[in-house]
Amino acid sequence: MFWIILFVFGLAIGSFLNVVAGRYDGERSLFAAAPISGRSHCPHCKQTLRWFELVPLVSFMMQGGKCRRCKAPIGFQYPIAEIISGLIFVFVPLRIMTIAGTDGFLLMGLSLFWILFFEALFVMSLIDIRLGIIPDELNGFLCVLALFFGIFIAGYLGLANHSLFGAFAGMFGLQSNYWLNHLFAAIFGGAFFGLLILITRGRGMGMGDFKLAIPLGFFLGWPDIMFAIAFAFVIGAVVGLMTIAVGKRTMKGSLPFGPFFALGVMTVFFFGYQILQWYLRL
Repeated sequence: MFWIILFVFGLAIGSFLNVVAGRYDGERSLFAAAPISGRSHCPHCKQTLRWFELVPLVSFMMQGGKCRRCKAPIGFQYPIAEIISGLIFVFVPLRIMTIAGTDGFLLMGLSLFWILFFEALFVMSLIDIRLGIIPDELNGFLCVLALFFGIFIAGYLGLANHSLFGAFAGMFGLQSNYWLNHLFAAIFGGAFFGLLILITRGRGMGMGDFKLAIPLGFFLGWPDIMFAIAFAFVIGAVVGLMTIAVGKRTMKGSLPFGPFFALGVMTVFFFGYQILQWYLRL
């Protein structure tokens, strides 16, 4: 029952974040009250939606994916976004339990930080897919979150770095001091994307990706940020080749990198240790 309640709560948060991302226009602040506070309406007939038309996932299923009045299709982004958020709320704590055990305070604290982290990346991905930009407000939020995450970790577990790669992280050095490790990771992330922008003269990567890499490095630490970047490029390459193969894009086309960065981070969090262990056994 606890996990069901957590999933339902995640659905509601996902519904709200989807609205925030959908109403963001790149001109006003992401957190501006006016776009967020407006009543939800059908994008086709413009009719204001009633409360029973806004129940996450349930309303979509009950209405058959259509507007109750004009019968226009609603679009699968809404239930998909809600489900993704619900899964984040369930599987992040489950993963942390396998890493840090069932210590109540530690589990709750780590779960809160990582859920906030992934939900921020989720909003960023929705906006980047739609507009091709990454709001500076989200990068600022991630920086603040990384700072408080570090204070929590260092205060509860000590100053040693606690990489998602466990003992394997020792092969890459800088594991004795949390703050030096995460500062180096932030510098590495920014330098890597800054160099890409210089080499490609801005055609291969955008400034939004450069600015995003810094707070992600600060949050993840070293070597986690390096693997997150590597996984992001692999996933992006696979998706890019698939879209070219089916004729959706050409070799000169572009893809927003933010969602792939988020998927790279998610791969590190859920499967990074296992992937590196498998690779080293080869």
